[in-house]
Amino acid sequence: MRNCYLSRNYKDLNSAGNKAKTDIEQIMAETGYVNIGLRQTRYPGTVLAFLATLAGILKVPFSLRKGDRLVLQYPLKKYFTWVCRMAHLRGAKVIVVIHDLGSFRRKKLTTAQEIRRLSHADYLIAHNERMKHWLTDHGCRLPIGTLEIFDYLSQTKAAPHADARKPYEVLYAGALNPRKNTFLYEVGAYIHSYRFNLYGNGFELGKAKGKEYFDYRGFVRSDELIATARGDFGLVWDGFSIDACTGDFGEYLKYNNPHKTSLYIRCGLPVIIWDQAALADFVRRNGIGLCIASLADLDRILNELTPEQYAGMKEHVKALSERLGAGYYIRKALAAANAHLNA
Repeated sequence: MRNCYLSRNYKDLNSAGNKAKTDIEQIMAETGYVNIGLRQTRYPGTVLAFLATLAGILKVPFSLRKGDRLVLQYPLKKYFTWVCRMAHLRGAKVIVVIHDLGSFRRKKLTTAQEIRRLSHADYLIAHNERMKHWLTDHGCRLPIGTLEIFDYLSQTKAAPHADARKPYEVLYAGALNPRKNTFLYEVGAYIHSYRFNLYGNGFELGKAKGKEYFDYRGFVRSDELIATARGDFGLVWDGFSIDACTGDFGEYLKYNNPHKTSLYIRCGLPVIIWDQAALADFVRRNGIGLCIASLADLDRILNELTPEQYAGMKEHVKALSERLGAGYYIRKALAAANAHLNA
């Protein structure tokens, strides 16, 4: 029996999804998993990217052996069902690491279609317990494990931060345009004693309320951000409202693990997150940040935070960052998957 995975072409490593997938491939390779596809490529052009991925997919039935375990990273678009079927014909079992559910934000599939597609696997690794329960509540009958949080590989070390002093600085990295994150343009009306440092593309400072509280730093690659991040906290929030994470992207926070959370931790920053987000449970359990109901409350909460409380969060973040940098969580989830299939 071999543990295997299927590499592919990744066009944009600045994408959080692709970064997570290539990290998992690297961790699997370091753990002794065998790539049964072609070598990982990073062609930016659509035609070359398609051909490279297709060639690796077509190699699957000739590479697998009876008793193998194949790890697939989902979604694999139109190839997923075919690869699962080929694996089963060869006598292999399929473990699926879920990155994104197409029936949520992008509405590429109905919920029933997604569950049927995933059911071609033998074992699923969901982001967290909330996503696991959502899958079972919607008819998935496969055994399901959880990742807890995405690991984050980087050779870069977070720069030493001076002891935080009020007023705090809150870092937000991601899409900054009004369509996706309207809350950024409203929250300034509720700020009195902290600042936002924004990293990403598309922020229109002139449209933001309380624009004097914002420092827009533009797009910075993740490794550079880890080394140079300016802030005392990293914010995980999405959608239109300051009072809850709304819209398709905001509602998805109830079920997914945003990759930026792991990036903030690698930057050495405690996290501020919506208290209804799936990852809020992880933040509370590990003592790595603040879970809040509304951004309108953040000014008061930060003012009430003691230096000792903040220092404790920083220590927990430091320990967790080391785990993320070592691939602890995917190694643990894959070990649980293999143990279940061996039982």
